[in-house]
Amino acid sequence: MAWMRRDEETSFIGRAAELDLIGAAMGASRLVTLTGPGGVGKTRLARRAVSLVKDGDAGAAWVDLASLRHGRFLAATVAEALGLSDHTSRPPADAVCAWIGDRRTLLVLDSCEHLPAECRYLVGDLLTACPNLRVVATSREPLRVRAERVVQVEPLSSSREAVALFADRAAAAGRPLVADSDLKLAAALCDQLDRLPLALELAAAQLRSMSLADLCAGPYAAVDLPVPAARTRPSRHAALRTTIGWSHELCTPLERLLWARLSYLPAGFDGETARRLAGGGPLAPGRVARTLAALCEKSVVVRKAGTYLMLDAVREYGRMWLSELGGGPELAGRHAAYVLAQTRQAHDEWFGPAQRSWYRRIGSLHADIRLAADHLLATDPAAALELLANVTFFWVCSGYLYEARQYLERAIGPAEPARSTAWARGLWSLGLTLTLQGEQEAAHETALRCRHAATAAADAEELGRAAYLDGLLHLLEGRPLAAANGVAATESGATASPEQPLGAAAALCRLVHVFGLTGCGRLDQARREARELRDACAASGEHWTRSYAEHQLALIAFLERRARDAVRHARAALDAKRHIGDAFGIAMVMDLLAIALADAGDEGAAAYAFGAAARFWQTVGHPQRGTPEMAALRNDCEDRLVSSMGERRYERMFRRAATSDARSLVAWGAGGGPAPLR
Repeated sequence: MAWMRRDEETSFIGRAAELDLIGAAMGASRLVTLTGPGGVGKTRLARRAVSLVKDGDAGAAWVDLASLRHGRFLAATVAEALGLSDHTSRPPADAVCAWIGDRRTLLVLDSCEHLPAECRYLVGDLLTACPNLRVVATSREPLRVRAERVVQVEPLSSSREAVALFADRAAAAGRPLVADSDLKLAAALCDQLDRLPLALELAAAQLRSMSLADLCAGPYAAVDLPVPAARTRPSRHAALRTTIGWSHELCTPLERLLWARLSYLPAGFDGETARRLAGGGPLAPGRVARTLAALCEKSVVVRKAGTYLMLDAVREYGRMWLSELGGGPELAGRHAAYVLAQTRQAHDEWFGPAQRSWYRRIGSLHADIRLAADHLLATDPAAALELLANVTFFWVCSGYLYEARQYLERAIGPAEPARSTAWARGLWSLGLTLTLQGEQEAAHETALRCRHAATAAADAEELGRAAYLDGLLHLLEGRPLAAANGVAATESGATASPEQPLGAAAALCRLVHVFGLTGCGRLDQARREARELRDACAASGEHWTRSYAEHQLALIAFLERRARDAVRHARAALDAKRHIGDAFGIAMVMDLLAIALADAGDEGAAAYAFGAAARFWQTVGHPQRGTPEMAALRNDCEDRLVSSMGERRYERMFRRAATSDARSLVAWGAGGGPAPLR
């Protein structure tokens, strides 16, 4: 009997037997792969099966691989889905193995078919290293990993289920099937379409513009592109291609053109991206929005929460037509130019009121930035370097250090062009990445090259960034006086007048100066400059620098025995971090919050904050890094807490936080209140 449950997108219909089969396979093996042709419903079925898993101790991570064009960032993509923001130089696969460890974890790898070898090797390594890991994969073919259980996903098992799905989608299209004759026509149509879910959904969408009778009399001859003999597919895939081809045939010429152009995009997109990429020629910019709406009406494109999505099989078909039209190279150049312009604006507006929205925007463009960088590395290396340098700070906060380093090293290469601002900025970006990965020797060498390049380019902004990089290295290596003196000697840095509007480089230099003054014990001057910097950031609507200024105000207050003020400033720092992420900075602030809470007499909350800090330090892959002077304060505070609370109570509070959700921990740290009990 067909059954239906509602999920976040559309109703889920049928598949009771398949869900039972998948559940049994998951009980018998740590790797279950759902295979079948495109459009058969593997992704929806996997999502439903995972939602039914009754295992409260297991965290689940969904990894969508459809937008990943090559396998070198596969492990990094898995790390991102797990919430891992690794700040080490180890390979991402090693970081993922260490992060999962013996945790009970369910990992879903969706759309593995275009990366079969890479997925095979990664899954094999993960299952070997992580004894409590289970993996569900979707692919058009098995992964061929030892002990894999393969569940072949077939079209809907009965005409009743197929008609139920078609009827539901027909009702959504405004054409409910009410008469018995409608149901009979629908049953014949479903059988003709091999009961493939995607084929049924595309067909039902056509009811917005034609009757069911006309739909059933549709041109089911192959209005499809020919498939070379070497790429012949099973008949069910051919049936899907024919159905997609039929949907294509029913589109207007402008709709077909937009379909082809949008298929170049690697992932979801917004209306502005569609207009900028796909406009041109007969598709005037003003007509793109109307044509896109028409494609949504036909279910060629799906709109969800303001983002437009195209299913894999539909995108593949569009790319074939794009290849036939010969428009790929022009679109690649147009796409790269648009992404470069977006990142340039993000870089220019990083210090200011748009900072928060740009962090979200750069995150949504991640797959597009990869695609544009790959294109520009092959066609315009200088533009590629600018693109990558523009997003480095955003990527660093989001945990993409490995990816940033890989791209930057490819873009920089061995040659050193003279007097190039882009070159100086690229070296600064690479130096920052190396510094945060703990590669101190390589970071120093790159910082020296950055300073020389900025001097040759006579660019004050890049000289300020070079001074910041030097100062950051001094701070992390325990030389606060050298850090303070270095940025103070930079014209665009800490010596600038507080009344002057701050730019990004000046703000970074002033921040290093404050850290250096605090580390040297010059607390009065450090407090004054930290407040000035904090207030300037607040006036500009900036979050990243402000969070670290609050961190320093918290540390200064603690050193001056003003515990409640220290707690207040630490919470303000975490509140700023909520807008931009930055796991490394959150870990630093959580440690400081714990120390301040302990000094204020709130032992339970202090132990909880130390557990939260440990959770974030583990996320970045470092055992409590930061400026060296914090280590002694942290260790002394923990010893006092254990002695006062007792080891058992301290460990209970610590573990409660260390196993909690990262977002809820930051919300607690920013908002105050007692440590959660459960």
